Amino acid sequence: MPRLLGSLAGYRRSWLRGDLVAGLTVWAVLIPESLAYATIAGVSPVVGLYAAVPALLLYPLLGSSRHLVVATMSGTAALSASIVADQAGPGGAGFVATTAALAIVVGLLGLLAGVLRMGFVASFISEPVLKGFIIGLALTIIIGQVPAMLGIEKPSGSFFEKLAGIIAHLGDVAVLTAVLGGVALVAILALKRFLPVVPASLAVVLLGIAAVGIFDLDRRGVDIVGAIPSGLPSFAVPDIGLDGYLGLVGPAIGVLLIGFAEGLGAAKAYATREGYDVDPNAELLGNGAANVGSGLFGGMVVNGSLSKTAVNGGAGARSQLSGITVAVLTVITLLFLTGLFEKLPEAVLAAVVIAAVIELVDVASLRRLYRVSTGPLNRIYRHATRADFLAALAALLGVLIFDTLPGLFIGIAMSLLTLLYRASRPHVARLVRRGDAWVDRDRYPDTPAEDDVIVVRVESGVFFANADHIRESIVGMLGEHTVAVVLDAETVPSIDVTGAAMLAALGGDLDRRGIRLLVAKSVGQVRDVLRTAPASPQPTAFHPSIDEAVAAVRGVTGSTEVTGG
Repeated sequence: MPRLLGSLAGYRRSWLRGDLVAGLTVWAVLIPESLAYATIAGVSPVVGLYAAVPALLLYPLLGSSRHLVVATMSGTAALSASIVADQAGPGGAGFVATTAALAIVVGLLGLLAGVLRMGFVASFISEPVLKGFIIGLALTIIIGQVPAMLGIEKPSGSFFEKLAGIIAHLGDVAVLTAVLGGVALVAILALKRFLPVVPASLAVVLLGIAAVGIFDLDRRGVDIVGAIPSGLPSFAVPDIGLDGYLGLVGPAIGVLLIGFAEGLGAAKAYATREGYDVDPNAELLGNGAANVGSGLFGGMVVNGSLSKTAVNGGAGARSQLSGITVAVLTVITLLFLTGLFEKLPEAVLAAVVIAAVIELVDVASLRRLYRVSTGPLNRIYRHATRADFLAALAALLGVLIFDTLPGLFIGIAMSLLTLLYRASRPHVARLVRRGDAWVDRDRYPDTPAEDDVIVVRVESGVFFANADHIRESIVGMLGEHTVAVVLDAETVPSIDVTGAAMLAALGGDLDRRGIRLLVAKSVGQVRDVLRTAPASPQPTAFHPSIDEAVAAVRGVTGSTEVTGG
């Protein structure tokens, strides 16, 4: 089990200054973003601050990353809004209570998964699917904030329904609100681009508050956040009934997967850079504890933030003391500074959200996936390369067309289908001799191939899901003059009984055609299974190298082994 406060192990006094400076820097980013992300979740802005304090204090107890900042995030906030709206309906005390309850359920599931050492589950959401899902989520969040920036009525529904609603209400745009929101958005993006040392979101938020105070913008039709309660949240278990909690379990699994995958990616990135390891199981426990604490103190779902972690690492953080510093500063904000944000224009808050998530619309990554799927590699790995792009596109469209929660499950389903598709259709290469090496003919199409002995390489394990595909691929390579098939088994790490039976059946079929089946360079497990499985190729069919197998067919001795490629 991970040890308590493992992220603070080996702390050095020389790290203190960097941690304190990083904590102050992250606080300047976290406050406006937490207020903004709470509005994405459909709750009062202060809920984002309620969530931040316990998350920042509890994650270091069980988590393993020294740099990860756990707080509210736009993606999981949008998921929370969708899930809670389905169960509790929009607005009201029931919505707030269910939002906190969802955080508790996500946290308990995270703790359970961590205890059961299920950290590997993050690997079941592929990077292309996660990228497509996040791009769709970011676009949905942006379109949801546009009405607040324009001062028009907020439409409901999916991305395209919201877009149509915005277009229909363009005649109702509040000019002053739209100008304020547009200027705020441009200012945030410009500061991030040209003055990255300035906390752009906090600076623009303070300027927006000042503008309301100086020019009485709230009396001129500009909507403001309004009253924000001061003081610390109270400890309470949300009262939504047992059935309410049970109804959240299914959706909470999806939220946990997305949040955990994003947080683990951020934690691993900085662990690699700083030369230490993170434990996925400890990350589940830390994330679980953070969510339980957030829910019990009236917060919302939290997870590891890549953007805030980048700010933390860039400001010189060396341990989780920086996160604890952020928590202390957030407590001070709750006690003494909430009144400052009551005059915050909603258009400026919407600009903060859009500026924060616009970086997630990573169209360049989709272009790269498309180029891979249509480029030279597609000729060789045609199934694998297409699957990545199509899975990303399906996850993206799933969110845009069917909304956030259905899009989440479409994304997870696409990850699993992609995994099954790849496992069932591995690349089966026909090898040809090129100089001193046996190489994939698809990579060197100009290299002549001999038809009498066909050398094939299966680039995966051989098991029940792909046995038929492998057999069909090998049979499809046979020519009129083929007298033998040599299977280069060096890239076959394992084989099951079904795979062995397939090779036995293939050997029998080839034998009836007067074609021999030989196995070269088989590894231990494959060789053992083939030798012991009923009706498998006989031990005399095994050879230590491709050259020796080919020589055995042609009756040549003294061959030498060559390398593969």
